[in-house]
Amino acid sequence: MKTLPPQSIAIKLLHWVNLASVFMMLLSGLQIYDANPVFGGRSGIHIPPALLLGGWLAGGRDWHFAAMTLFSLNLLAYGIYILFSKRWKIRFVSGKDLQAIAQSSNPQRLAYSWHRIAYTVIVPVLLTAILSGIGMYKSAQFDWIVKLFGDDWQALRIAHFMTVPIVLVFIPIHVLLALRVGKRKLIESMFW
Repeated sequence: MKTLPPQSIAIKLLHWVNLASVFMMLLSGLQIYDANPVFGGRSGIHIPPALLLGGWLAGGRDWHFAAMTLFSLNLLAYGIYILFSKRWKIRFVSGKDLQAIAQSSNPQRLAYSWHRIAYTVIVPVLLTAILSGIGMYKSAQFDWIVKLFGDDWQALRIAHFMTVPIVLVFIPIHVLLALRVGKRKLIESMFW
């Protein structure tokens, strides 16, 4: 296997912030679900308190939106980083990737192509998650977001909750594809 290029401090920091903020959003999101009767909580399935962050509905919301702010700013920083470092040229899917999937028998080339497809597909999913979350949190201040979703609160909720499993499926796929391309060394280089 060829030697992997070292990752920049920026990439390492961005990965750590993503890891922490996604973890906090997951646990606080479970707190919101568990405490809110609208989502089935109280009388529905209860989640063990050790898996919750916030202690109650308002606390869960506070943690969730704090983590979402951190996550959103981190994604913005990543976007600026890949724009100025020109990494966007190799980060997102191109016609060559689709051609490689159709014709290549090189497993590493296929993994790279699938990774770029995953990176490209996750962008609108994350934007939907962030916009729908902001629309639910501050619907009066960001009424234009609510209007994007047909001026329908239920549409906001459905859009937001549909993004959660997609992101939760993306994370292990992202890790598995990274392992396939660069083995454990690549994963370690993203954090250490």
